[in-house]
Amino acid sequence: MSVNHSQLACRGALLTLVRRLHFYIGLFIGPFIFVAALTGTLYVLTPQIENALYHQALHTRDVGENHPLSQQIAAARKYIGEDAAIYAVRPAPQTGDTTRVQFVDPALGESESRAIFVAPASLAIQGDMTVYGTRGVLPLRTWIDQFHRGLLLGETGRIYSELAASWLWIAALGGVILWLTSRPKRVRKVRQTPQRKARHWHITLGSTLLLGLLFFSATGLTWSQWAGENIDKMRSSLGWMTPQVNTALTPQTSHQHADPHAEHHAMMPGMVMPETNDSQWDKVLHAARTAGIESNKVEIRAPRSAGKAWTVTEIDRAWPTHVDTAAIDPNGFKVIDRTYFTDFPMVAKLTRWGIDAHMGVLFGLPNQLLLAAFGFGLCGMILLGYRMWWLRRPAMSASHPAQTLSEAWLALPLIWRSVMVIIALLLGMALPVMGVSLLLFIATDIARWRIQALKPQTS
Repeated sequence: MSVNHSQLACRGALLTLVRRLHFYIGLFIGPFIFVAALTGTLYVLTPQIENALYHQALHTRDVGENHPLSQQIAAARKYIGEDAAIYAVRPAPQTGDTTRVQFVDPALGESESRAIFVAPASLAIQGDMTVYGTRGVLPLRTWIDQFHRGLLLGETGRIYSELAASWLWIAALGGVILWLTSRPKRVRKVRQTPQRKARHWHITLGSTLLLGLLFFSATGLTWSQWAGENIDKMRSSLGWMTPQVNTALTPQTSHQHADPHAEHHAMMPGMVMPETNDSQWDKVLHAARTAGIESNKVEIRAPRSAGKAWTVTEIDRAWPTHVDTAAIDPNGFKVIDRTYFTDFPMVAKLTRWGIDAHMGVLFGLPNQLLLAAFGFGLCGMILLGYRMWWLRRPAMSASHPAQTLSEAWLALPLIWRSVMVIIALLLGMALPVMGVSLLLFIATDIARWRIQALKPQTS
């Protein structure tokens, strides 16, 4: 009997620990997860809005034979100024679309460039605006993306999104554990109080969205500042990085590795690009097409410095994925290296697909609608969690100090306490923002315990 009693006590302490941690995540991290989910949902729902809002720049009604790419670039140079350095060129993907000539502008932020939109047939300038990242998003989505990423606070703001991604999977798994271990026995009739209704829908949404919660937590962490760096180190040590073409004109022994999140830091402010002849762009594109770069959506970049090659990269992230890249020698316009998506390691492919699915571009509209349903469902689940807390709050106002993380941990056997400390340390090292916030949880928990203990006891 004593063994059973000990096991029950240990199980109870573990569940109390999970329950209090789940509560703290919901109370303190919930608002950050809510903002991340809401802004992420807005981001995936705006491509069609952006296409309509900037239709004049993205599309043209001019008909006729397209001018060579060099003449389109010359038209953009004439408009913006001959001394402007080109960052990249995206030829019109199909009839009715404009060519995008992106110029370096030291006044813009990281990963931003000034894009001039040129009608291929008439060489008319259709638009002039700032674009952002590898996706080339326009001002509306740039604002939403940067709010989603860092609350418009720059690098400091990225702590919020890393905090949300770090705890999301813990909250999801903790909720499942609590549901599985505390399901009430079935009875014929149960009065549906507001508390029970909120709990029912909170659990229903949580179990329905579980796989999505884990997926978005994992993919979100790969974008994060500190945890993302640790993930990259792990992938690099295991040989799971995305291959990248060698652009060095001298022989290289192996491919470099690409950053799947390059859209967030592809260009540094003040970058100075080497001078190029406009006619070279035609030759580079022709060489890439001859080498098998087939996608209509490509981006051409000039050499970053002397001794480097041009690159032509497929940028169609839909299904099937087209992200092949060719490096072109600027002297003889021969392909000196190439990467094929079909040859990527499986983990690199999964990373690419995971990121594109996270952004809502992998399967087009179905992907967008699925993410929207998930995002709104997550927001609803968080609001229901707060409603549960609010409805229960009066009865919990005089909660006993035993209902704390500290007391739950101390109630565990020594072996379990040691295991919990080791797990916390490992997670804190891998996910630093989680580690720091866990320390704050514990400090809050201890302060609450002491304050409660100092209150006069009433009979």
